[in-house]
Order: sequence, then C-alpha cells, then structure tokens
Amino acid sequence: MTRIEAVRGDITEQAVDAVVNAANSSLLGGGGVDGAIHRKGGPQILSECRDLRAAKYGRGLATGQALATTAGRLPARWVIHTVGPVWSATEDRSALLASCYRESLRVAAELGATTVAFPAISTGIFGWPMDDGARIAVQTVRGAETSVSAVRFVLFDDRALDVFIAALD
Repeated sequence: MTRIEAVRGDITEQAVDAVVNAANSSLLGGGGVDGAIHRKGGPQILSECRDLRAAKYGRGLATGQALATTAGRLPARWVIHTVGPVWSATEDRSALLASCYRESLRVAAELGATTVAFPAISTGIFGWPMDDGARIAVQTVRGAETSVSAVRFVLFDDRALDVFIAALD
C-alpha cells in the first residue's frame, strides 16, 4: 500500500527518488513548477529534454503522458515530466489529469523509484480548480497499482495544503 501525505514546501527541495514536473508539452521549461525545476536542476535537465525532443518527441509530450530525465542538481534522482490539461468549463478533461498521476507513477515504478513528490498538476496557470484537482490527484494515487511506496503532494501555499489535506481525509 502506498503511503500518501501532503506537505507545504518547495518541490525542488524534496529528497525523494523522483519529483514530478508539471511540464509544458515542449519539455523546454516554462513558468511555475516547470521553470523552478529547470532553474534549480540546472542545464542537464534541459539538455536531456532537448535530446528526447530530437529523438522521440519531435512534437512534444502529449497531455496526460509522462517521461523521465535526470534531476540534475536537485536532491531527487529523477524528474518525471508530465503535461497536465488546461481546465475547461465546457469539456471534462479530468481523465487527462488523472492520467498524469497514473503515468507518472508508472514511469516511477519502471525506474525503480519508491518515493515520489507531486505538485498540484494543472492547478496553477492551467486554471484547474484546486479542490477538484486535489480530489482527482488523491483518488488516482490511491487507486493506482504501483510499487511506489510513498507519495508526497508538495504544495506551495497553506490554502493548497488545506485542500489536499481535506481530500486525503
């Protein structure tokens, strides 16, 4: 059974096997969590992302999918990049958001990672409502068949932390 917790903190400072990056499809960095991971992790992450784009992901990474790179200077061993959906009031994209968590856990298990730190995928600039994002994240991780033994949701502020704690209860 996977142990799940929610903490307030900086995902770039998590000493886990893998941190999950809420990436954009280009894999070349951006704002929010993506920018922070690329800045703190250093040029190794961007270099590996560029190599992946050239070799296999010429059009970028599809929404809901995940892949791994080095973690560069981060305390983690790997970064698992996943592209969350942009929230829509007129189209249900929750299956894509759930896929981000499932696929990230699948990649983590393939790597042999036992501890994984997740941000609140899609709840920033992509506009997903925090309460619904937390519900989907927690339900998906709880329902996943995985060898990952510990998942940590790392939230940037107290409001997000409170919402994830409520979803865990």
